[in-house]
Amino acid sequence: MNISYAQIHKNIHFWYQKYGRLDLPWRNTKDAYEIYLSEVMLQQTQVKTVLERYYFPFLKKFPTLKALGSAPLDDVLKMWEGLGYYSRAKNLHKTASMVSTLPEEIEALKKLPGIGENTAHAVAAFAFKKPVPVMEANVKRILCRLHKLKTPTDKKLWEVAYTLVDTNNPFDYNQAMMDIGATVCRVKDPSCDLCPLHSICQGKEEPALYPTKKKRLVPTREEHIMLSVYNEKLSLTQRSGKFLHGLWGFESIEVPLCAAEYIGEVRHAYTHFKLKCKVYVYHEVNKAEKDYFSIEEIVKLAVSKVDDKIVKLYLDTIQRY
Repeated sequence: MNISYAQIHKNIHFWYQKYGRLDLPWRNTKDAYEIYLSEVMLQQTQVKTVLERYYFPFLKKFPTLKALGSAPLDDVLKMWEGLGYYSRAKNLHKTASMVSTLPEEIEALKKLPGIGENTAHAVAAFAFKKPVPVMEANVKRILCRLHKLKTPTDKKLWEVAYTLVDTNNPFDYNQAMMDIGATVCRVKDPSCDLCPLHSICQGKEEPALYPTKKKRLVPTREEHIMLSVYNEKLSLTQRSGKFLHGLWGFESIEVPLCAAEYIGEVRHAYTHFKLKCKVYVYHEVNKAEKDYFSIEEIVKLAVSKVDDKIVKLYLDTIQRY
């Protein structure tokens, strides 16, 4: 499209001042750490959830990058509990242990743990006012509809994004683009007539066609979970594998012990699979070489959502007897 974007940028800026979410705390700070934290928390998580339950408590516990880096990982994971995608918390902690201040340049940011292309662009644009675009899901959808792109590559989307970005006011422009995608250029039932990009949008007649939604089959994984109980305490182990690394959880076994009692099942959905856990309880006669915790102690540990559900199932079971 041979278009002068000056008027479009004015339209976007006007829309943002009138309809944008101007009161979000990470949009009203110059602290690069606070902005970086918000970007990481908002990956795969809704604004409402981050704002109401996680952002402020996390900052209160770890007010600076230095404070975060010097804290034990267990404390960080505990504050992240329930937010999911725990690798985000581990990478935050690792980055904080490596640097006391965040670098301003995109390439330097990308060398830090867990900081990919979009997070690096977002930190550069919002914390350091660099004239670069951001590329989260809402922005991708806008760009696809603007150019009638059904299955574009990331390279193509970044090219389009750099063509459109307002280099004179990248902060407001990028925040506006995310808000437009979230509230106007929605996945379903977009309000095209209210969009400040309406005049240049090639896909406005049939916006639902762009981008093409990929069909994804989510497999179900089944596990047998053994709760080893001794003296009214439960055995948990700290995970060392890549999945849920660092969190405390219950043992998964191939075949339940004959003397174990089946107490029910719990289910949990992850992004790439669904998990069904059949839960068994085995009362140890002699204390084994394991870590045992009371329910009060477990509450203080960093555990995954599914392990929290298992604890609730266990409590419901013993309360019935």
